[in-house]
Amino acid sequence: MRDCIFLLADKNMEAAFTGFLTREQFHRSLGIRQFVFDPQQDIIVEAGSDPGVYTRAHELIRPYQKTHRYAVVVLDNAWEGSPGVEKICSNIMANLIETGWDEENCTVIVIDPELEIWILQDNQNVEKAFRFKQDIPLKRWLEQKGLWDAAALKPSDPKKAVEDALKFSRTPRSSAIYKNITSKVSVKGCTDTSFQMLCIKMRQWFSVEDGRV
Repeated sequence: MRDCIFLLADKNMEAAFTGFLTREQFHRSLGIRQFVFDPQQDIIVEAGSDPGVYTRAHELIRPYQKTHRYAVVVLDNAWEGSPGVEKICSNIMANLIETGWDEENCTVIVIDPELEIWILQDNQNVEKAFRFKQDIPLKRWLEQKGLWDAAALKPSDPKKAVEDALKFSRTPRSSAIYKNITSKVSVKGCTDTSFQMLCIKMRQWFSVEDGRV
């Protein structure tokens, strides 16, 4: 049986998770034991649809109850008709349990507002991925554009901040950018609540206490 199946809402998420989970010694950055991960076998993408994940997550990963010990469902909160983080989590989890998953073996991660909140950090690797070359850091540039409050850890509209930075740098937006960033940036740089919840769950499931590091 494989370790964990990841149901993700779009190709950018797929790239971000693949970049992180395939980086060398990634498990050490999380403080967990090493586990087997293959993007071809352990990731499902719901064709760029957060609502699709919301309504069909239990159906999409039901077949993997026989092949994977754990399940992670990830989607954004920012989509038309979203009922909000709490209801998304509770409704998906209820459906997962009803279709046979053990509550302790699955988790629902809702990124609020969206994935860009994870990758947009005050970090040189982000600037390189964006091909952002200015005399001031990217964060400072976004502050000047009114896209990042200097007192805030993250921008209020991370997607617009990313899109404007890429447009300014004349860098085409692609999933490869997300993979490039997550394969290099420090885990400590992502302070978002949803990412921290994912880290906590991974540490519960893949504790180093069993001796396999």
